[in-house]
Amino acid sequence: MSRSLRRGALAATAIVFSIAALSACGAGNDAQTLGVRPDNAAVTVDDVKIQNALLITQPEIGVKGPAAVSATVFNNGSQPQTLDAITLPGTSATVKLTPAGGTGAVTVPAGGSVVIGGAGNATAVIENGTESARLGDAQELVFKLSKTGEVSLEAFVVPAKSYFEEFGPEVVPAPPGATPTASATPSGEGEHGSEHGEDAEAGH
Repeated sequence: MSRSLRRGALAATAIVFSIAALSACGAGNDAQTLGVRPDNAAVTVDDVKIQNALLITQPEIGVKGPAAVSATVFNNGSQPQTLDAITLPGTSATVKLTPAGGTGAVTVPAGGSVVIGGAGNATAVIENGTESARLGDAQELVFKLSKTGEVSLEAFVVPAKSYFEEFGPEVVPAPPGATPTASATPSGEGEHGSEHGEDAEAGH
């Protein structure tokens, strides 16, 4: 075989190995394959940090029903705070806050955090959520805390599917002609976790 032909054969072999390696990397690092949850909105104001804020709507487009806010609120201060309200500026939406225990205020412990959304956690339900936010948009959310005051950030609007299913609204109306169902109940607590007093800098 001539020298030029040998060089051509080696180059072709290198290309084949490169394509195979890229294909393997693509399959192994795909976010869906690895179950990696995308990064979401976060903000820090004084002692308060809010992470993974989302507005989660009904799973199917065109189905009217409640939506839910999902987030983790950290309190790096030395005194507990209550989360008094969540509002959606520019909309007529009203958000009903319920603590993990079902009654009382949603309290963010000193040096700890409170999780909103998911099994066993506090909830923030938007009754007219479908009319207040559109999928794919970024919606401003304002968290009003007893000591820090108002903390605002832009949260992605996503459907209650895949990573977000167990943090979405519990009531899922069915499309026309179908039977209404409740969203699936996840086993154990959501990946956010629950209220705790651990280091406020810990992520979830």
